[in-house]
This record gives sequence, C-alpha cells and structure tokens, in this order.
Amino acid sequence: MSRAKTLGRITGTALKLHKGGLLSASHCRHVSSSTNLKDVMEKLIPEKQKEIVEFRKKHGSSKVGEVTVDMMYGGMRGIRGLVTETSVLDPDEGIRFRGYSIPECQEKLPTAPGGEEPLPEGLFWLLLTGEIPSKEQVDAISKEWNERAEIPNHVITMLNNFPSKLHPMSQFSAAICAMNSESKFAKGYSEGIHKSKYWELCYEDSMDLIAKLPTIAAIIYRNLYREGNPPDSIDNKKDWSWNYASMLGFEDPQFVELMRLYLAIHTDHEGGNVSAHATHLVGSALSDPYLSFSAGMNGLAGPLHGLANQEVLVWTTKLQEALGGEVSDEHLRDYIWNTLKSGQVVPGYGHAVLRKTDPRYMCQREFALKHLPNDPLFKLVAQLYKVVPDILIEQGKAKNPWPNVDAHSGVLLQYYGLREMNYYTVMFGVSRALGVLASLVWDRALGLPIERPKSFDTPSLKKLVGAS
Repeated sequence: MSRAKTLGRITGTALKLHKGGLLSASHCRHVSSSTNLKDVMEKLIPEKQKEIVEFRKKHGSSKVGEVTVDMMYGGMRGIRGLVTETSVLDPDEGIRFRGYSIPECQEKLPTAPGGEEPLPEGLFWLLLTGEIPSKEQVDAISKEWNERAEIPNHVITMLNNFPSKLHPMSQFSAAICAMNSESKFAKGYSEGIHKSKYWELCYEDSMDLIAKLPTIAAIIYRNLYREGNPPDSIDNKKDWSWNYASMLGFEDPQFVELMRLYLAIHTDHEGGNVSAHATHLVGSALSDPYLSFSAGMNGLAGPLHGLANQEVLVWTTKLQEALGGEVSDEHLRDYIWNTLKSGQVVPGYGHAVLRKTDPRYMCQREFALKHLPNDPLFKLVAQLYKVVPDILIEQGKAKNPWPNVDAHSGVLLQYYGLREMNYYTVMFGVSRALGVLASLVWDRALGLPIERPKSFDTPSLKKLVGAS
C-alpha cells in the first residue's frame, strides 16, 4: 500500500469546498494553465472579493462562537476570531492546505525528477490559488525564485559581522528586517499607490523574500558551523529545497528529499499559531512583508513554539543515554511513568488543537521507515510512539496523548548529519514563510483592516460578568 493511501486512512476522506460547491477528495483542481502565478492571482482575487462581500452582506451579523473568561485569561485559546484562507487545522483530521490533507498533497503535488516528496513550490501555488499546480507551473516558480535570490550587499555584510554568540534565529530575524530596504510595498505606499494594488506589491515582496531566505539561512549556518565558508551560488537548474540543501553543504539525494518534505509540511498551520498570527497582526498595520515576517520569526524563536523539536531531541537523546541502548517496552514504560510522577512532561506529545496523531509526524515516520529503519534514535522514537500514548491515557491528564510534528523532525535531521540543534528553528522559519506570506497576500487582496481587539482589566471584566 502506498504512503498516500496508508496515511489517508489516518486523516480520513475529505470533501473540499470550492466556489460554493463540494468536491470529492479525489478531484484534482487544475483550473489555470498559465505558468505566471501573479496572472493566476489577478483572475482569482476579484472572484474571492465578490464572494466575501456577498457572504458578509448576508451573514455579517451571524454569531460564530462565544468568549468565556477562561478563554481570555488562557491565551485566547479556542476563540474564533481570525480568517485565514490558506489552511485549516481540524482537531480530528489535522492540517488541510486549501482542503487537501498532507497525504493528498504528497499524492497530487508535483515532485522533482526521480523524487517522491512534494515540492514546496507546488504547495505555495496551492496555498495562494487553491489549485493543484502542474509540473510546468511549479518549474516556473523554481525558476522565478532562483532569479530573485540575490541578497543585498549590506545584509551580507551584517550577517558576516554578527558575533558567533548571537542565536541563529536572532540573525535570521534581523537579516529579514534589514531587507526591507528592498520593499516594493513600502516604496509604493510612500508614493501613494491605490489600495487596490496593495496585494500586488505584497506579492512581489513575498516572492522576493521567499527566494532569498535559503541563502540567508545558509550564510548563517556556514558562518556559525562551517568556519565562515561562503555557500555555493544558486544553481538555476535546481529547485528551491535542493539549492538550500546544497548551500548548507549537503548533497545526499535522500537529504534533499527530506528537505522537500520538511519544507512542505511546516509551511502553514492555520492562522492562530504565534508565527502566523504575529505576521498577520503586524501586516494589518500595513507594515511591509519583511517587517511582518520578521515579527513572525521572533515569535517562532520562542521555546513554546519553534524550539519544541530541539527540546524533544535533547530529551530523547538523554533518554537514550540513560537507558543505554535498546530496552524492553516494560523498562521504557517504567521510565516514562517515573518522568510523569516527577512532575515533568513527555516532550513532543500533545497539541494545543489536535486530538490525534499529527499527520506531519506520520509522514516523517513513513520517511524514516523507508530510509532509516534501523537507526537507533529512530527506533527509540518509534518505541515511544508505541508506549507513551497508552501511559498518558492511563494517567488521564493529557487532552491529546498522541505525538506532534516535533516528536520526529529532529531525529531525521540528526541522521543525515545536520546536528546543530540551535539551527533547526531557522529551517522551520524558511518553511513557514510560504504559509504566512501567502496568507499576507490574501490579507491585502481582501482589504482586511488593522487588527484591534478589545481588552479589559480584571476589575472591568468582573463588572462585566457581574462578579462581586
């Protein structure tokens, strides 16, 4: 049975909403033949604008949920308050990119010659348009990103002058922010461009930024971990992920395939996570995509968001050292129980929204089963997957006892020799750009306003609910 079919049983069969109607999961949308993504967007945006105007006219006063005091004090968890067109996270199914599950994306999106994993370029096309792109359309994106990849000299100088003690994510965010010297959106806004053109300049900035990120990320990696040796130049014959892997210094075809998978599945996770929301929030003030995405990366750098896979890997490595090689399930259960009884958690298990095994975990597991089934660290991760959920269910505290994406990604990167854990969040950030910037383009296309929710202090909130 193919990987797509196997994982399809996990995520379930979907029905997709498109232009007011339901399409079966087997339907593959190839609406446009043009290889110019901007031209495709120009045709789609008026249709979407009309759809939303009509929807708001009929249902603008409809209530979509309620807000409790616990939600307000609990990080707004569960409050329905954002519109994000690119993806939806279902608690029981997992992430869907424009209606497509990860297994469906693996099956339908174009791959590189001889490869099996979806090209991130194709996922970006899907996120922006809702359409499954052709191979020719994906190749056109690869070509365009290669042509836009040149980094401003002042940014290269800044990166080369950063002290080695400055965290990779701080360097990444600072370089992104500094590149706003190139912003077409900022320039156009200062010249008084009409707001109907905002999306076009946001699109241009986003394409430029995505194209440049692998080079920026590679310079940071090689400055910190490869004695400052500059990365190779962009190869116009390579796709986005392949160029990134090559600039890091990795040419193993399996690692390149892993990069394609990694960069595809980490792109988007609906709009409420910190990096997506921060990008949207700052962008709502009409800050350009460079400033907006830099803000998102500052959020991703936090230990409760993008650093999770690093923490999982540290914990798993210590577990491996403590147990001393292969152990029985019973011995592992005792260790996990002792961990929980001591007040600690098992990192990599549970999710704020998901209530099942993360499909992103499963596709990485399938990759590992195919390419590194005998790796000791992967075997331990697989054993944890067998043992931990039952223990967490028995304990009764975890809302979701299943592993998330962070429980697996670090193990794969370690296997192929990318062992510098402090750098992992930068890779996450390179991927996340595709989702949050696609969403930002749609924010400007739909004319979404500045975000400004109402806040209360505790005395005012007590008065509002009638508390003494």
